[in-house]
Amino acid sequence: MSTSPQPWWIACAAGGTLALGALGWLARDLSAEPSAGHKRPSLFELLEEVRQPPAAPEPGRRAAPGPPAQRSWQSPLRASCSITDPGQRERLQRLVSQVQTSPVRVQIHPTNFGERFTRDAYGNPIDPTPKLVVLHETVYGIGSAINTFLTPHPRDDDQVSYHSLIGGDGSVVQVLDPAKRAFGAGNSAFNGRWVMTNAKVGGSVNNFALHVSLETPLDGEDDGPVHSGYSPAQYDALAALIAGWMKQYSIPAEHITTHRAVDLGGARADPRSFQWSALQQRLQNLGLLCRR
Repeated sequence: MSTSPQPWWIACAAGGTLALGALGWLARDLSAEPSAGHKRPSLFELLEEVRQPPAAPEPGRRAAPGPPAQRSWQSPLRASCSITDPGQRERLQRLVSQVQTSPVRVQIHPTNFGERFTRDAYGNPIDPTPKLVVLHETVYGIGSAINTFLTPHPRDDDQVSYHSLIGGDGSVVQVLDPAKRAFGAGNSAFNGRWVMTNAKVGGSVNNFALHVSLETPLDGEDDGPVHSGYSPAQYDALAALIAGWMKQYSIPAEHITTHRAVDLGGARADPRSFQWSALQQRLQNLGLLCRR
């Protein structure tokens, strides 16, 4: 924000005060006896030091605080190289190609997403490559979620987005390019890792996460602990979407987690009634759980 010019007399007074302070400090320093083995700096050297602006901290020299202790993530997905359903495998392989090449796209409002940072709030270099997939649910219909993302949200507390939405019929809507940073999780961490992009608030997984949200069934449009669950078409689309992300960004299956697991506030429960066995079967048939 710009400021109006100060009157000349204020500037002069400020300059005089600074000069007096500097000279007083120099007088104290010059009157002191030099310590053994150290040569007293010359007046010229001291004046040169006073004239220099304070050096900015070098990148990587300031320690960024780590997240609070949390339970480590134990993935429900088991390693397996077995193809149990060749028909499902062929169908999902076609779906993977379809999701990657021709998803439905929605352009959301720019207040609801950001760029991935390459340095944290403390100047440390960070890797912005997605290394985590976080599963969510919409709670209300997919149309309501899209309308929320299309609406401008100047306040940080109101901003929210995912990279993709999956409707109850299995339709995939790409809300945000995976290269961008979605605002899918607030104060969050994964296995002791977060990124602080604002030193005044807590860290988050958003800078290295991909977020996907499943449309909640009608009987789940409340704050109940469970609902009737997601459709087979949703699990097919989810597996196809995640398969593309895993291959593109080398994301291991152990880094597929939930909003409930990464949330540090303990207030998130999504995705409720999620069946890991359904995702296990599909990723296994796609050959993505064969870890040898």
